[in-house]
Amino acid sequence: MTPESDALTIDIDGWEGPLDLLLALARAQKVDLRELSILALVEQYLAFIAGAKALKLEIAADYLVMAAWLAYLKSALLLPKDPTVDPSPEELALRLQIRLQRLQAMREAGARLMGRDRLDRDVFLRGSPEGLRVVRRNDWQADLYEVIAAYGAVMARTAPIVHHVTRRPVMSLEDALARVEALIGERIDWTRIEAFLPAISDPQLRKSALASSFVAALELAKQGKAELKQEDAFAPLFVRAA
Repeated sequence: MTPESDALTIDIDGWEGPLDLLLALARAQKVDLRELSILALVEQYLAFIAGAKALKLEIAADYLVMAAWLAYLKSALLLPKDPTVDPSPEELALRLQIRLQRLQAMREAGARLMGRDRLDRDVFLRGSPEGLRVVRRNDWQADLYEVIAAYGAVMARTAPIVHHVTRRPVMSLEDALARVEALIGERIDWTRIEAFLPAISDPQLRKSALASSFVAALELAKQGKAELKQEDAFAPLFVRAA
């Protein structure tokens, strides 16, 4: 026997074990795995193994173990049922059928996964964004006092303006006219206008009384009841009865 004749002659392109060979034979029947004939599949597998005349047993041991198990399954399916055997041949055939369905589902999922677009071949990532250089600079230089002053100026502009008008003590023109007219009859000679003012300690009220008395003196002079005399501008004003 030459070394060439001792080589493995089974073509297992893409197969990973005897279960993959069973799935390939089942696909060759072109029927649904749920309706697959296990006996026909077993016969195809055994015929395939028998056709390989130059198998190396240490390499194809898994295939031969599967062949022996399938031969047992075939004989169990053909012989009359033994109720003491557990699991039954029908259950073993159903389990094999389910395993073939799972293997087919995994192969289809793998084919769909490999058929997707591949990175750097069909699709490409977006380029990494360039970093931005941050330049920090101070546009304003201010100390704490300037900050507080600016804040106060802004608040002064935006705050609502409220004027509180307080009531000031004044002497009405009627009161001043009655007082001056009454005091004129008591004075014979020229008398300064300040002498007609009441005794007032409030400076604001005293100013009001002086202004009212001055207007009252003018009104009495207009009526011919009093005479006024002033020697110079801003000089004291004198009053007497006409």
